[in-house]
Amino acid sequence: MFTNQLIEDCKKGKRKAQLKLYRNYCDAMLCIARRYLKQQDLAEDAVQEAFIKAFKHIENYNGNITFGAWLKRIVINQSIDYHRQLKYHEDIDSNVLDIAEQESNSWKVKAHISTEEVQNCIEKLPGKHATVLKLYLMEGYDHEEICEILGIKPNNSRILLHRGKKLLKEELKKFDHERFA
Repeated sequence: MFTNQLIEDCKKGKRKAQLKLYRNYCDAMLCIARRYLKQQDLAEDAVQEAFIKAFKHIENYNGNITFGAWLKRIVINQSIDYHRQLKYHEDIDSNVLDIAEQESNSWKVKAHISTEEVQNCIEKLPGKHATVLKLYLMEGYDHEEICEILGIKPNNSRILLHRGKKLLKEELKKFDHERFA
C-alpha cells in the first residue's frame, strides 16, 4: 500500500515521493547495475539515469507487475546501454547453427561453490557472454526478452548462453583446481 501511494504521488509530480521511492529502491537497483557495469561510478550513473527515466515515464506504470520489477527492467536496459557505449560487446557470428537442443536446462554447479564464486567467474567472461548469462541465470529472462533487451536474434541469445555456459564451466573448473591445489 505504501509504495502504491508513493507511485501515485510521483505521478502527480511530488518530489518528496520521488525521493522516498528512490531511497526505497536505490541500493537494490545499484546491485543490479553492478552486475553489468564493473565500475561503481558507472553503475551509479546508470541507476541515476534509470530513475530519471522511470520518473519521467511513471505514468506508463500500470501496476500489472511490481514497481520493483518495472524499475529493474529500466535499470538493466540502462546498464546495458552504458555497457554498449563503452564497447564491451563483441559481435557474434549469426550464421552459427541453432543450438537450442544442445542447451541443457539441468546445468548444475558443484555444491561447494558459492553463488558469489559463480558470479565472480561470470565477471571474467567476455562481454556479451557474461551479459546473457546474467540476464538468463540471475534475472530469469527468457531468450525472447534477452533479444529485446540486447537487440539480437533469438538464435544469437541461445548461442551466447550456450557458449557462456561452456566458458563458465571452464572458469569454474579452474577455480575448483585452484581452490583444492
